[in-house]
Amino acid sequence: MPLVTVHLIENVFTEEEKVEMISKLTDTMVEIEGEAMRQVTWVKIEEVPEGQWGIGGTALTAPMIHQMKKAS
Repeated sequence: MPLVTVHLIENVFTEEEKVEMISKLTDTMVEIEGEAMRQVTWVKIEEVPEGQWGIGGTALTAPMIHQMKKAS
């Protein structure tokens, strides 16, 4: 039984976006392993508080991530 864990910074993604992630990640496992995997694929989203996740020595916040999304 696959377990897919996704770590996100709090306050970046909406509830709707998280539901979409769960659905699409499940669909991806089904594409790889077949329809029988749908009922046994677990997707877990874990949110990390802002400022407790860093890249390149910088602690990230939700506003920083939103700014990155706008720039891309």
